[in-house]
Amino acid sequence: MNSATIQSLPCTIARLIPAIDAQDGAGVKLKRSLGRGGNTRVDPFLMLDAFSSANPNDYIAGFPAHPHRGFETVTYMLEGHLIHRDHMGNEGNLKSGGVQWMTAGRGVIHEERPKLTNGVMRGFQLWVNLPADEKMKPAFYQDIPAEQVPSISLPNGITVKAIAGSINVEGLSLQGPISGITTEPVFIDVTLPSNTHINLPITTDHQAFIYQFEGESCINDTPVEPHNAAVLTQGNTVTVVSGDKTSRFLVLSGKPINEPIAQYGPFVMNTMEEVEQAIQDYQNGTLTD
Repeated sequence: MNSATIQSLPCTIARLIPAIDAQDGAGVKLKRSLGRGGNTRVDPFLMLDAFSSANPNDYIAGFPAHPHRGFETVTYMLEGHLIHRDHMGNEGNLKSGGVQWMTAGRGVIHEERPKLTNGVMRGFQLWVNLPADEKMKPAFYQDIPAEQVPSISLPNGITVKAIAGSINVEGLSLQGPISGITTEPVFIDVTLPSNTHINLPITTDHQAFIYQFEGESCINDTPVEPHNAAVLTQGNTVTVVSGDKTSRFLVLSGKPINEPIAQYGPFVMNTMEEVEQAIQDYQNGTLTD
């Protein structure tokens, strides 16, 4: 038997996508990196919004009832409390450390509203594309509380949480609560103490990016500042080094779909004709039928 080890193929930074200030829902202030326009998607990921504020005026109106078709939405709450309701009768409490994974498929109409009236509201919303043969499947909703999101702590103070997929870190395996997704997403949250580093595996046939949201990191001597998405080159490992302050970032990878994308607001299909049909279905009240 050939016992040769797999050759290490380090990822480097292909490009940086700085987040821009944006608003969504009923005026919720956020920072948008992926999906901000131009060449800012990382197949299969369509959009990444980060929201963080201690000012209730920035988030209190929330996200009133609105539709989606053709993709999946993932909300990861760092701090705060959101109430989710949808047309299927689901009602979820998304609290600090929890995750909401919703497959819009053929269509979903839902709302997300803050439960608290003061304090910090901080988290992310990620949009993940669906392949053409899954865009019209039935909608599905999963609510994962913080205690079901596994984490490991390494001797040097590094912590890793796994939201989706499986990963091996320093010989320790982590399996996130979300699995069985066609694009095989891996979604982890990493905290590095100052002046430390971590080697993370990347699935070779995935497209991957790192979103820095606290402190700074370096990848191959290239600094990654807060609110930047660092899109990685193809490879099977990445080394991230923290600076003089604690660094915290998301690492996301997924199997690219490699299909045409036609998008208008909350509808993501393969052709504009399909988008127009989605709009018509929503206006006619048949989006979720």
